[in-house]
Amino acid sequence: MLGGVAAAAETFSLSIVTDRDDALYKVGEEAAFLVTLEKEGKSVEQGSLSYVVDDFLKSGKAGGYPQGETTLGESPTRVVVKGSKPGFLRCTVTYKPSDGKPIKAAVGAGFSVLQIEPSMPVPDDFDAYWDEQKRLLAEIPADAKQTTVEYKDKTIECFDVQVACLGGAPVSGYFAKPKQSKPSSLPAILWVHGAGVRSSSLGNAVKGAKAGMLSMDINAHGIPNGKPNSFYAELSGGDLKSYRYDGRDNRDTSYFRGMFLRLVRAIDFLTSQPQWNGRDVIVIGHSQGGGQSLAAGGLDPRVTMIAPGVPAICDHTGVAAGRVNGWPKLVPNSADGKPDAKVLEASRYVDAVNFASRCRAKAIMSVGFIDGVCPPSSCYAAYNALQGEKRMINEPHMGHAAPTHIQN
Repeated sequence: MLGGVAAAAETFSLSIVTDRDDALYKVGEEAAFLVTLEKEGKSVEQGSLSYVVDDFLKSGKAGGYPQGETTLGESPTRVVVKGSKPGFLRCTVTYKPSDGKPIKAAVGAGFSVLQIEPSMPVPDDFDAYWDEQKRLLAEIPADAKQTTVEYKDKTIECFDVQVACLGGAPVSGYFAKPKQSKPSSLPAILWVHGAGVRSSSLGNAVKGAKAGMLSMDINAHGIPNGKPNSFYAELSGGDLKSYRYDGRDNRDTSYFRGMFLRLVRAIDFLTSQPQWNGRDVIVIGHSQGGGQSLAAGGLDPRVTMIAPGVPAICDHTGVAAGRVNGWPKLVPNSADGKPDAKVLEASRYVDAVNFASRCRAKAIMSVGFIDGVCPPSSCYAAYNALQGEKRMINEPHMGHAAPTHIQN
């Protein structure tokens, strides 16, 4: 286990925290990482452990950060580091028992995080480009095929839905709503998926309907729902194995172009329902789904609230500002070690940070300070760009996760 507390064979417990509860500091301030080790509930005051600090791109002495071994004592072991620029530093400690596997624990600290800016400016023609994509989408009739899905709770109506879309695949999802709901009475919620290849979730659709909403859960790829696991495994290992990189050297062929247009078309479907209250549209997702919720909020003014958890698809160009790129590390390096110029340019049109700068919806976001998949700097680059009322849930000990207390 890697986190604030780790245990080995239920004997040792290794813990690391920051000297501030919120793990937030200003640039130029020192953060102290405090490490304790217990064995069977009692403090271990002899022996040593190793530590290394990194910024998610550079690590330890090679990056100019603390690294080495330290001796345990009566007081918590301290590893001190000073933040030199807005961003995050992560400290990982390792203890090697004499008769067991090494155990690790980690925590992150943020420095002037509200000053983390986009790594590159929004392209001058960003709005014009996406306005044209939405115009092209609008030329395709939003014809929806709805197939009734039987569900045990007879107060809920459920459907398997496909809606025609631009980008090579339809919207494909499960839609649920309360039976006998009145016209113009219900808010709408759209659930969007993290990375991978899977069916839409009937459970999410029903969850929203039971809460009194028009509720739709769509898969990320416009593929059929409710198939055997082998169907999705075959796609995951075949046509969709590297979908995130497909067409990445051109904004018109980027896989995320179609994914984002399906968000708009799904909202077309939800807002066309007679029961929609004409006011509220919520988009919620984690990881890749978090990035999609940011894109939806920036693309579609009908969206009134987004809930992106540890969002991916953010800060593709982070390396241009000397920080790590967000998932899926879309921009490779060329033979000269520099970012591929063509992919770098195309990535700016599918960067959730740029959509965030157009989003005026209310937002609640979560971030893990030790998240190596969707690094906290990429999440904060998007958060700081949001234009509406917003709140961040900071988790200094969390990696890439969506724990219950955040999902609820």
